[in-house]
Amino acid sequence: MSVANKKIQRRFMAKGKDVRVTVILECTSCVRNGVNKSATGISRYITQKNRRNTPNRLELRKFCPYCYKHTIHGEIKKEIESNTCVSPFQDTR
Repeated sequence: MSVANKKIQRRFMAKGKDVRVTVILECTSCVRNGVNKSATGISRYITQKNRRNTPNRLELRKFCPYCYKHTIHGEIKKEIESNTCVSPFQDTR
């Protein structure tokens, strides 16, 4: 096999896990105040992170419309596949 063919073959080989994953950030002060998790009273943001650069849980200061101030939003356990599209009207049982 020539060198050019090896380079082409390497480029199209399957990769393992995706480096970028979609994560959900949730307001920590709303959760601490005891707001029901099934209710809509918790501020959540969907974003992406790089697994290699940030292996720990992600925490960002974002605006919470329920607390009406900027609070720390922490990454929650549930991860979304980056290839799938999640609709808020979809039943996820």
